[in-house]
This record gives sequence, structure tokens and C-alpha cells, in this order.
Amino acid sequence: MSSAGQVAERDAPFQLRGNSFTMMVLKVGDPASPNFFSLLGSKVRQAPNFFRHAPVVLDFDDLPEGAEFDLAGFIARVREQHLLPIGFVGGPRAVQDAALAGGLVPMPSGRPARIEAARPQAAASGAVAQPVVVEVHRPALVVTEPVRSGQQIYAEKADLIITASVSHGAEVLADGNIHVYGALRGRALAGISGDNAARIFCQSLEAEVVSIAGLYRVSEDIDAAFLKKPVQIRLSDGFLHVAPL
Repeated sequence: MSSAGQVAERDAPFQLRGNSFTMMVLKVGDPASPNFFSLLGSKVRQAPNFFRHAPVVLDFDDLPEGAEFDLAGFIARVREQHLLPIGFVGGPRAVQDAALAGGLVPMPSGRPARIEAARPQAAASGAVAQPVVVEVHRPALVVTEPVRSGQQIYAEKADLIITASVSHGAEVLADGNIHVYGALRGRALAGISGDNAARIFCQSLEAEVVSIAGLYRVSEDIDAAFLKKPVQIRLSDGFLHVAPL
């Protein structure tokens, strides 16, 4: 690139940059169900500060082929629950076309594992080269200071270890496990890239929302016997299980 081009790029009134964001997914099983929005509204009211104005991706993968419904009206009703649909995943062709026409963005279904080339010795021996799936992990991110309200800490491709407490209004996220050696308040989301084996450990469970691999539980859904106690949270059989440490 010429120096003139570099100067022009530096002086441009905008930048295009890649980034990653954590978003909720609303999996749509039966949009015509008469209690769909009453149940959704009830869930939102359990943790209004967490859900209000939250961007969501609509997952239509479970809809049968040929399914049709008033998607524009459906999106409007989702917005009435103070959720902001911005994208969609899967679904029958007619639903996808309607979603695109309604301004939703097609999203990938998940973050795939990194694929490396086959081992060199296999190619040298004349064997058929097979791709090797390699999970790329980083050393754990260790935070020694309290995580204050309004802060967000994200351990990308790593565990998150916090030796202090997490305040109300804070958010801690990790692609791996989350360990909090103090009070866990605010929101804790482990395994956000889809790791079902991720866990959350804390010395005092006081969180507003906990999540593993996208499955959420709000504080009202957690047995009071576990509150303010040392616990671990894991995902099994499609449910979040809380158990004492």
C-alpha cells in the first residue's frame, strides 16, 4: 500500500474491526403456542436487569420443514418483552427468507473447533491424510482484584480464576470453567463457546444469573439451600445442576 493510502486510512472517519460478543439464543420450538409469550415474559421478569434490551438470536432449527407463521408479528412480540432480536439460525427456507426480509442477520450455529493439517509423517508414509481436530486453550486468566459493578471479564479459550468476589452488576465469562474464591454475585457464564463440560465453582453463590454452554438459570430458579454456600454448577442431561462443594 502506498504512503498516501496509509495516510488516508489513518484519517478515515471510521474503522472496520472484527470482534466477538456474547448473545443469548432464543430457541423457538412452537411459535404458535398460546402460552409462548406469557412464559417468556415470566422468565424475563425473573431477572429484568439481565434481560432488558438484551440482543438475542432466534434459533429456528427445531421448526419442521414447511412451517410458516407471522414472523414480523412474532419479532414485534419478542420486542415487547424488552428483548432485541438481531439475528437468526437455521429454520425452513420460508422462515429464513422472512427473517432476512425483516432485517435479521443470518448467524453461524456455533464456533467450530480449529482444524489443523494432517500430521506430516502420515503424508510421508503414503497414508491417507486425515484432519486432526485441535482444541486451542490458553493458560487460565487469573484475576486477583474484586470484579466491580459494570465490569466484564472474559477468559477466551481459557478458565477464569477470580481470587476475590464478583459484585452485583458485574459479568464474568469464560470459554472454560469459572472459579470464584469469594462471593459470586452478578452474572457468570461458563463454556460460552459450547463446552458442555465446563463448570462454575464459587465459595458463596449469590449470582443473579448463571449459565453453562448457553443454558441459563436465574437466582429464583435455584434452591435457597444453595444460596450463600460453596457450590459447583454443571450441565447434565440438558439441565444445570447445583451441588455443594
